[in-house]
Order: sequence, then C-alpha cells, then structure tokens
Amino acid sequence: MQPSDLPLINSVSAPSVHPRGGVAVVAVTRPDLDADAYVGQLWIVPLSAHGGNAFRLTRGFRDTEPQFSPSGRLIAFLRAAPGVPPQLYVVDAGGGEPVQVTDRKLGVSALAWSPDGANLAFASREPEPGRYGTVEGVGADAEPPRRFDTFNRTANGLGYYRDRPELLFIVRVPDVQAEPVVQPVASASGPAEPRPVVAEPRRVSQHEVDHGAFAFSPDGETIAAVASVHPTRDEDLISSVVLLPASGDGDAVDATISHGSFQIDTLRYGDDGRLFFLASDLGEDGLDFVGRNSSLYVIDEPAAAPRRLTDPAQYDIGSGGTQPVIVPRPEGSVLVVDGRRGTHQLLRVDVSGAVTSLTAGDIDISGADAGGPAIVVSYADPGSYGDVGVIESDGLRRLTDFSAQLRATGVATPFELETASADGYPVHGWVAVPEGDGPHPVLLMIHGGPFAEYGVHLFDETQVLVGAGYAVVYCNPRGSRGYGESHGRSIRHAMGTVDLDDVLAFFDAAIAADPRLDGSRTGILGGSYGGYLTAWTIAHDHRWSAAIVERGYLDPEYFVGTSDIGSFFSDQYVGEERAHIDEQSPQAKVGQVTTPTLVLHSEQDLRCPLGQAERYYHSLKRNGIETELVVFPGENHELSRGGRPRHRLQRFEVILDWWARHLPV
Repeated sequence: MQPSDLPLINSVSAPSVHPRGGVAVVAVTRPDLDADAYVGQLWIVPLSAHGGNAFRLTRGFRDTEPQFSPSGRLIAFLRAAPGVPPQLYVVDAGGGEPVQVTDRKLGVSALAWSPDGANLAFASREPEPGRYGTVEGVGADAEPPRRFDTFNRTANGLGYYRDRPELLFIVRVPDVQAEPVVQPVASASGPAEPRPVVAEPRRVSQHEVDHGAFAFSPDGETIAAVASVHPTRDEDLISSVVLLPASGDGDAVDATISHGSFQIDTLRYGDDGRLFFLASDLGEDGLDFVGRNSSLYVIDEPAAAPRRLTDPAQYDIGSGGTQPVIVPRPEGSVLVVDGRRGTHQLLRVDVSGAVTSLTAGDIDISGADAGGPAIVVSYADPGSYGDVGVIESDGLRRLTDFSAQLRATGVATPFELETASADGYPVHGWVAVPEGDGPHPVLLMIHGGPFAEYGVHLFDETQVLVGAGYAVVYCNPRGSRGYGESHGRSIRHAMGTVDLDDVLAFFDAAIAADPRLDGSRTGILGGSYGGYLTAWTIAHDHRWSAAIVERGYLDPEYFVGTSDIGSFFSDQYVGEERAHIDEQSPQAKVGQVTTPTLVLHSEQDLRCPLGQAERYYHSLKRNGIETELVVFPGENHELSRGGRPRHRLQRFEVILDWWARHLPV
C-alpha cells in the first residue's frame, strides 16, 4: 500500500438489520483526496446466500448512522453536505428521495426510533444564544468572554463544550409519500411568509450536560440515556443511566448513582423491559479508570439495583470499536463484543450470566445487530479494513468485500509472535515484512492509549511502512487492552518501566526470529502514549538510527490544566508527587536523548496540547540533537485516523521522507 491509496480505505458502520431479517443496511465511508473530506453512502446488503450483491441505496455526500424503523418500512440516517453539519433524514427502505427531518444549527450526532415508529429521538448540541453563529454577523472572535468555575471545559476535536451541551430531542417522523413543501413567493400584498420545512422538535433532556448513548423503553414512555447529572460530576468520571420521560412530563431519575461508581459506555432495553448497560468500575473516588475493563450489567425491573453479568477479570465487554455493542435477543439474552489478544469476538450473554462465544479466530468485530433469525456484524480482518458478515452455525459468512481494491495494491499479512519480557512476562504482537529476502530495516511501532491495542485487522500505518520497504514490529505491552485488567493496570504510577521492557524484548525477539530483519538498521515511532514511550525509549536506549515522536504525552506536569483530560489523566497514570512524576517524564529525561528525532503534532490537539511537542522539540534543539518539528494546521489528536485526507497523505509523506533520510531502504 502507498500513501496515495488512502481513498481505497472503506470504513463500514455498525449494521442495522431489517426486523424480519433478509437485508441489512450499513454506511460505507472513505477519504476522498479531491474533496479533501470523507464521503460515503448507505448500502443495502442482502443476507441470503442467493440474495445478490450489496448495492448503494443513497447518493448523498456523506450518509451515516442508518437504522431501520421498527416496521422495516423506513430507514433513518444522518446526511452531511460539504461544510454543513449532519442532519436527520428518513428514506423509504425500498428507495426514493430522502426527506429531511431536522435543521439544527450544530447538526445531529445520533438517533433512535420510538417503538411505534412514529417518532425519532436524536442528540444535538444546543448552542448558548450569541455563540456558534446563532447571531448573524457575530463571529467566533466577537463572542463575549467565557467564564469558567469548573476543571473540565474542552474536548479534543470539539473545543469548548459547556456552552453547547449535547441534549436529547424528539421529533415526529414525516410522511415520505407526502407532497413536498413548496415555498410561496411574494405578491402585490407583500412578502410571503416562509413555510417550515421540518417539524419543531421537543427537548427531552432536563439537565444542561452532555448526553451520550440513549434508547427508548419498549412501551415508548421512557428514554434511558447516559449522562453525568450528580453534583460532583466535575470532580470525578462517574456517569449514570438517567431515565427521562419521553412526554416531557415528570422528573428525570438517576437509576445508577446510588449503586456504584460507574463509567458507562452504552445502554439498551430488552423487549421484556430489562435495561442492559456496559460500564467499568471507577473505585471509591470515582477516578480510578486506568486499565478498567467494561462489564455487562442489567437492571431487571424499575428501581432495582444493577446486576453484573460478566466478570471484568475474564471479559472486556465494550471494547469492540468506537461504538460498544449491546444487541437484545427475543429469548432474553444479549449480544456483546469481547476484546481479547488483538481480536474482538461476538458473545451471547443470558440473564443468568452464562456466556457463549459465537465467533473465533482473527476477526475484529466493530458492530452488530439482529433481525428475525439473522445476526449480522461489521468487522475487519487481516485482509479487510471493513466488511459485513452474517453469523451462521458453522461460523461467519462474508457478505461484502469492500477492501478488494485495497488488497489489489499489495498488502502484507503479518505473522504473530509471543515472547518473554525481561522478567519472564509474555508479550504478544505481530511482525509485518516486505517482499523479498532482505535484510530489511526494522521499525518498532508503539500504539497510543496506553489502554488501547494493536489488532489483527488490516492497518494502513503498517501497510504504508511495509510498502516503503520497512519491516514493522508492533506489540501490546503491559498497559495495553485485551489481556486482562492486571495487564492494563500494571503501569499505573509506573510508566516507562515494564512497558519499556516489553517493547524492547519483543523487538529483539522479532529480529532473532526472522533473518529478513536487519537488527543493525532500526528506527522507532509512536503516537500519543506511543509518542511517550518512543521519547522515553530513546532516552534510555541508543541503538536507533532515528525516531518519530507523534502527538506525544511528553510532559506530565505541563499536561495538567492544559489537556482536555488533564484534570485526572496524569494523576492516575504517573501520580502527584513531583519527584515520582519526573521519574516517568520524557521531558525530564530529554537531556539523555542522542537519536535524531522528528516531532510531529497537530495545531488543535487538545488531548496532548501542542505545547507538549514544542517544549520537547525546543529542548532537543538546544541540546544539539538533530530534530525537526512538523505541525499540521487545523488538525486535532485524531489526525492519523480522521484528519483531512490531504493532511493524512501529507503526514505519510513526511514520515517516509524522514525514514528515507535517516534509515534508507
């Protein structure tokens, strides 16, 4: 794969299955270099082996988040135009012109059908009057000052958010067969009054706070939502299941705050009224998030205490991609996704806590849904960036092949490796090698997080480096996700200790295991926590020809108060004592670096603010180390995954240029 092949990367949304089965609908999205944006449409995927090929249903600029109505007659989705935030639309499931449902100033982010199909709930940010373009002619620079009395005030990729909370609304579903709205024109008697194109929604949220995942109860009278409405919400990470009357009458009820310190990922009602949710336990202070696995909980009846169904020591439920999965089944069980050793598998969990695995092997499931007897998943694997499959008695049957063109460019299939760290602890990962006997220069690549993971799926970062002639070694050291809570929590207040041992031991083992790898020509790179561990490694190990430190967590002390997660992240990962922080700080050890280092960052990164890179780069420069600082304008912490397509291409070009200069093939 070459950097110019980025437009061949097709990402597939979670599927929505017709209530009776038969077909599913997904959104397929890709980066477009000409538009310098992400484009995509909805696709219908027949489930029968003889049902035909998948086909495009809509033709919008970017259509996402499809959901079949309860009857299966309509599909609701979000549609965005260039430079315009997404709005809610509905379309006849058989095809036709989509009908607009909302016209929100800041767009719509999520949706849910009412059980009777007559209404749609949606999430949308509600701007404070006078801000975010609500007054014509008043730009961002002319808005009044913001006044804060809280720790938390910004979010990466969004900016300030307390003056535009994400709230829930309900709107009537329009008749897609009705006469379209035609605007009248002026007459001799005066100007015409414009006719409304969309119905006015009704606000459901009762608190001025961000609302996350939400779902209707089976009777349609309640909307359960994830939100933090307790008084100490600025001082902890606790979120709750909040029950909101769909009618707008009555008070919201916090269903979980008195039962534990939960950080809730998502929720869903079963057909029998049971309320399921995924959450991790934050401990007594509500802040202990490091390495915590999510579990499946159920509230069996209103006002009952939540009951945990899965053990976080055994399962990591909720780590299957960006949208954690709960799919209720008619018999009372639910489908969830479990993360394990770089894969994500589909499980069935019944209300007794019994667990059955429905998939196995090298698969990374990111979404699931069911309708009738059919269970459908979106997934990736070593040959696919994203596809759709149906679960059958003998395993997964592939329904699409959206990565065929990408594979045709030439992709490498990594081989799996496990070795022992310095203390004998097992370290698991992969090695991707270019074609030919080599010996090839070798790159150690380190993931972010740190409670994240490399996996088995096709990965553009690896493929571009291999396509340029580099062998790539990557693993999941202690601190990563997918190997149990103790694995993830082992670097709490001990960053740069066993995680450093693990990546170096794995790198040495990979070179020893394959003669195609040239251990005398090596480089190291990583982003976010990977940037941290790269910077930490080159301060302690000097074998590398060059390094790339990207969007790094480099100065824990400066991180506090400047990052969007600065009020808690550093305290939980490196502690609060200055001397102990310095013993884990790359900035404090920068004087030990001798490796030529590229420092790569984004201008609008609020997760690891630009100052982290600037201070580190300045120190390298003053110490006489060969270095370069590259800053991408307008981008945030997600540049490598969701930045402008042209910036993603340019980022790869910068990276390959650095390696060509310092570690030529």
